[in-house]
Amino acid sequence: MDDQIFKAINGLAGRYPLVDKFMIEVSKKSNFLFIFILILISLRSLHIKKLTRQTILSIVFSFSICSFINLFYYKPRPFVKRRIGILIPSKLTSSFPSRHTLLAFAVSTSIFLHKRIVGSILMGFSALSGISRIWVGHHYPTDIIGSAITSSLTSFIINKRL
Repeated sequence: MDDQIFKAINGLAGRYPLVDKFMIEVSKKSNFLFIFILILISLRSLHIKKLTRQTILSIVFSFSICSFINLFYYKPRPFVKRRIGILIPSKLTSSFPSRHTLLAFAVSTSIFLHKRIVGSILMGFSALSGISRIWVGHHYPTDIIGSAITSSLTSFIINKRL
């Protein structure tokens, strides 16, 4: 199932030049957008300091979980296992979990728990960011889903504890 969904999404890459350019930009620059939004929100008022602290903790814990997983589990990226077209170069690090998706969902879920409208928009953009990682050939769908679940759960737990 993972391979079939990957092929359905990644198989579109290279057919639509404008969509390819858009997906490349989303894949490369979405993390900067999430960090920028976090900085903007943290500068708005003192009430938001709790949100900033929770978001940073969520990012740190999500990346710690990712590092722990990578100590024991290595999943080759799609372009290592098969001949596919990748749109941008990538490192040969483990495909699971997706660090881009961890960051995106850690920020968007944390913001969603405090600001529903902005958080909902960011959740949609997080999903787009994850799809872009499949589109450019760097991750499988389960890498994206696993990362989204990991960082969202981490954000929920931190939000309930602090």
